[in-house]
Formats: sequence, structure tokens, C-alpha cells
Amino acid sequence: MIEPRLKYVSCPGPAAAIAPSSGAHRMAFWDWGGAGGPAAEGHVIVCAHGLSRQGRDFDTLARALAGHARVICPDVAGRGHSDWLADPAGYQIPQYAADMLALLAQLHAESPIQTLDWVGTSMGGLIGLVLAGQPGLPLPAPVRRLVLNDVGPAIEPQALAR
Repeated sequence: MIEPRLKYVSCPGPAAAIAPSSGAHRMAFWDWGGAGGPAAEGHVIVCAHGLSRQGRDFDTLARALAGHARVICPDVAGRGHSDWLADPAGYQIPQYAADMLALLAQLHAESPIQTLDWVGTSMGGLIGLVLAGQPGLPLPAPVRRLVLNDVGPAIEPQALAR
């Protein structure tokens, strides 16, 4: 059975332009590799979880997709194996998108990304929308496919209570 490797990426905090060490944190991610051979070379699928979840939520999907691409399942800041943010006000979509850009840059440096697909549940879908819909972001490749699950404009209090 295929199992992922736990890896980390260093992410800048919101005040990194002022003081490089201010707010820096590590984001964990689960790397399922890519056993698909030449057809999967350069193809990355990022699976981003919801608000109160973590990257291992995608184990079943990642296992199925790992034969076709390198599957990456991050633990967004403050979840799973990732660091907590120094400033609680930093838990916002712009910070999460910046963290994903750092992740993609690291992955691209390891092995060039030619095709990028995104699977996002709830908050992970909102992060994907930001990355796919904002021109000028330093993505290694445009988001080719964006799969959104349970993404809406508001989070109901009952959903947070679960």
C-alpha cells in the first residue's frame, strides 16, 4: 500500500517584508509522490482541506490519484503537523494562499511543475479560487483544473460546532 512522506516548507509571515523572521512558520505537507511514470512527470495535484481538518483527510483520493500525478496534501497553518501562527489574526485566506505559493515554489524547485490541478474542500477551495483567479501570482504553472467541494461564501455556526 502506498503511504505518503511528511515534509515541510518554510513560509513567510505577513510581516516578512519588515522583519524576515517575523511570523515565519513551517507548513507540513503529505507528499504521495507520483508513481505514474512519464505520463505523470511534472503533473502535481494539490488537495487542500477545510477549516477544521488536515491533509490526511485526502488519503483515499490521494492513493487513487498517485498513479497519475504527484499528489500533495498540505496541513494548512495551525492544523495537523503545521506550526501555529504567532499572530492569531493571521488565520486568513491571504496568508494561506501565500503559504501555498511557498509550497508550490519549493515543489517546482525540486521537480519542475508543468501541470497543476487543485482539489479544495471548503476553505481549501477558497484558497484554490484565490490562486486560480488572481492574475500575476508567481505560480509555476496555471491551475488547469479546479475541483471545488463544499465551497460557499459563509460558514454557518452549526458547521463550526461539529
